[in-house]
Amino acid sequence: MIKEKRWKPEFERELFDKWIKSKNFKFNPETKKDIFTVDTPPPTANAKWHVGGAGAYSFLDMIARIQRMRGFEVLLPWCSDRNGLPMEVSVEKHHKIKMHETPRKEFIELTAQWAEKIGGEVTNIAKKMGVVAEYDGDFYYETDKPYYRKITQSTFIELWNKGLIYEDTKPNNYCISCGTTIADAEIEYEDKSTDLVYLNFETEEGKKLEIATTRPELLGACAAILYNPEDERYKNLEGKKAKIPLYNDEVPILSHPSAKQEFGTGLMMLCSYGDYNDIRTIMELNLPEKILIDKEGNMSEKSGKYNGLTVLDARKKIIEDLKSSEFFVKSEKINHRTPVCWRCKTNVEFVAMPEYYLKQVKFKESLKKIVDKIKFHPKEYKQNLLDWINSVSRDWVISRRRYYGTEIPVWYCEGCKKPWLPKPGEYYQPWKDSPPEYAICECGSKEFYGDERTFDTWMDSSITELFITGYKRFPELFERSFPCSLRNQGKDIIRSWLYYSLLKTYQLLEAPAFEHVFINGHGVDEDGKKMSKSVGNIIEPMPVLEKYGADAFRFWCASETSVGNDFRYSEERMDASQKFLTKLWNLSRFISMFEMEGEDFELQESDKWILAELNRTIKKCDEGYKNFNFFIPANEIKNFSWNFFADHYLELVKSRAYNRDNFFSIKEKNAAIKTLRMVLKKTLKLLAPICPFITEKIWLEMFSKDSIHIELFPQEENTENSLLNLSKDLIELNSGIWKTKKEKGMGLNSEIKNVEIPDELKIFEKDLKKMHNIIE
Repeated sequence: MIKEKRWKPEFERELFDKWIKSKNFKFNPETKKDIFTVDTPPPTANAKWHVGGAGAYSFLDMIARIQRMRGFEVLLPWCSDRNGLPMEVSVEKHHKIKMHETPRKEFIELTAQWAEKIGGEVTNIAKKMGVVAEYDGDFYYETDKPYYRKITQSTFIELWNKGLIYEDTKPNNYCISCGTTIADAEIEYEDKSTDLVYLNFETEEGKKLEIATTRPELLGACAAILYNPEDERYKNLEGKKAKIPLYNDEVPILSHPSAKQEFGTGLMMLCSYGDYNDIRTIMELNLPEKILIDKEGNMSEKSGKYNGLTVLDARKKIIEDLKSSEFFVKSEKINHRTPVCWRCKTNVEFVAMPEYYLKQVKFKESLKKIVDKIKFHPKEYKQNLLDWINSVSRDWVISRRRYYGTEIPVWYCEGCKKPWLPKPGEYYQPWKDSPPEYAICECGSKEFYGDERTFDTWMDSSITELFITGYKRFPELFERSFPCSLRNQGKDIIRSWLYYSLLKTYQLLEAPAFEHVFINGHGVDEDGKKMSKSVGNIIEPMPVLEKYGADAFRFWCASETSVGNDFRYSEERMDASQKFLTKLWNLSRFISMFEMEGEDFELQESDKWILAELNRTIKKCDEGYKNFNFFIPANEIKNFSWNFFADHYLELVKSRAYNRDNFFSIKEKNAAIKTLRMVLKKTLKLLAPICPFITEKIWLEMFSKDSIHIELFPQEENTENSLLNLSKDLIELNSGIWKTKKEKGMGLNSEIKNVEIPDELKIFEKDLKKMHNIIE
């Protein structure tokens, strides 16, 4: 019998410690079972979770637990992403320094120390939520460690040897604040207020051409004036030239479809480089480029009198100069879609620098076929990925000018300058180390200097699924566990983490990286607004977990959102989750009072009815769990437990279980007790992946000395499903009798006369008469 009167969240800590010590959930790479691998999203070391972020990781544990109950050996790694900009920026703020102004070795040491110091917060939250993962050993990893970085470098060397890597100097997205090139997938767009300036250019014949631009500071970089080929207003200008205001340089007037007739006056100033369209069009038309912005975000000497000014200061100054000139027509404020860095939200510029690229455009069609082999949860996010693949129009720039990241493993010959790459399998730091002793250039030279760049952190993140399945580490495990069973991630990084993982895995292995992709929504507040620091609507998980406990939090996560939807936080709904657990505890405690008298029993129609309802619930839960949609089992279990099992079946057989007046036979009494315990037992198993603590506590108190989490998931059984047709009528009859008694001021145990039991419900007559105290 359960002694504790109420469920207390304090029980959770003791149970979690027991799970960790038991090693029941420790991944066994030597297992004979089929392996299910979960590609845990590595949280950044300085991550600050809100309830939505924490909820997404609780889903990982639910997935792991249900797969264990299905008989799989489950690998749920734990990890920390400690490379790249988030850590570097955090160190810059903490130590009040600038990376590029600090000796590299010193900055790397400071960052490594900082990562060790701040890395435990999200891990503590995960443990508080009951996430049983690989918190140590071969399947715990940190992305800044040599054992991880060498795998990133190995994949780069393999891709190089396949001819998929090349270096080129061409304009790229460049974040002035971060001081590095960034990939297209790292670009976000914001609507920002800016000036749309109307200017008069002048043709050779002296005709004025009114042109509108949001980038007047790039006048000196104008390479041509464009109009749309279908724009009848300007067809007579083809082949002519126009003078640039303030600079007086002449540029050609050309027709091109990139000019939008509806924007401004329909004429477009083509500059190097205002946006990606400028880059593409200048290259297409083979026009000369003139770079006015340097990598510090300042105007170059080619800008003339604006040399040294920041882009924004130059824009203000040139607008002032234009207003006092004959070229100015007017200026108006507009909301302009502006590319910004996804990390720091700084406006992106386009700067030409030598960088390494990974070929991706040529793989678009192959990747779309790979995507078709993967099951998406929910299905609609597959299209998001396909849309991104279709939009890819240039290769992935993978080199960065940062310090705390995986180094590009390339040295260059001092003589002929050709690149030299080492053998894969070791961790290399060319910026400070000499190449291996076996290094020799094709020209015979043994003198080298190292590359100083690092990789885009997505080069590291895109191998998580390979790393955890044992690629280049545990060959036998890799053969059994690849492809990775499931990738769980946010919808905002489909075009980066998911896409790059699929791309690299396909290039290396010509296979899909995953069997399943599970996409989470965002955390939003009660008004549906995305949680963010700037809005000030963050709900931190730890106070919620302390107040309500992990199981209430997990049940809220599961019951509030269908797969892929946002987590809308509500204190009221969290209270409701806690009340459900209280109901379950009270129900279990009551059932624990009863023991069968011997082993003989004879199921009554009431027992068969609830077993049929249970069977239907098992089927629905199984379908939900198979699709990783925890909304379905959470709500099905709650509905069954509360509205069928507790409110109706328990009340229906309570008198039979007590049998104080020996109205029922021993076999009938035993059948009630056996059914109560059997239904509770299976209900606990159904709920265990979502609410692991309370189900474990009840299970250990009532059913076994061994964990519920090593039990197999309940299977559908043959039941009398025709009884399901009586559920509605039975519930309506019970509710009607209770309502009548309440209206008459009668107690629920009071005798009641003149109750007619419908013919179809007479199979329950014996239990119904005792339940409602019906007399003739």
